[in-house]
Amino acid sequence: MRMLHTMLRVGNLQRSIDFYTQVLGMQLLRTTHRPEQQYDLAFVGYGGNPEQAEIELTYNYGVEQYELGTAYGHIAIGVADAAATCDAVRAKAAALGGAITREAGPVKGGSTVIAFITDPDGYKIELIQTSRA
Repeated sequence: MRMLHTMLRVGNLQRSIDFYTQVLGMQLLRTTHRPEQQYDLAFVGYGGNPEQAEIELTYNYGVEQYELGTAYGHIAIGVADAAATCDAVRAKAAALGGAITREAGPVKGGSTVIAFITDPDGYKIELIQTSRA
């Protein structure tokens, strides 16, 4: 078994595609339009299946906002330099609705450097500084 994708419901598909591609450097891998079923999909990632897991962005027609609830945690992305990534995100995300919610620094009780950002729909994304990024 292996991870294929994670699905996120979004309020504006193009805004989310722009955030994940322009701010986080992912590629738009493919789209699916299902007007009869009232939804559109976009798959983004740093590579496609089977080599990489993807994020499926789902736009349900007429729904501009979702209540995220208390069960959702975050998506984690490995980066070479969390502080530099925050700087790059800060420079690009303001126009697209994303934000830095925790600056780069060591995790509580440890030495791993992490940061948190949110995408335009409020989903949390953890940036983990790793030599494998």
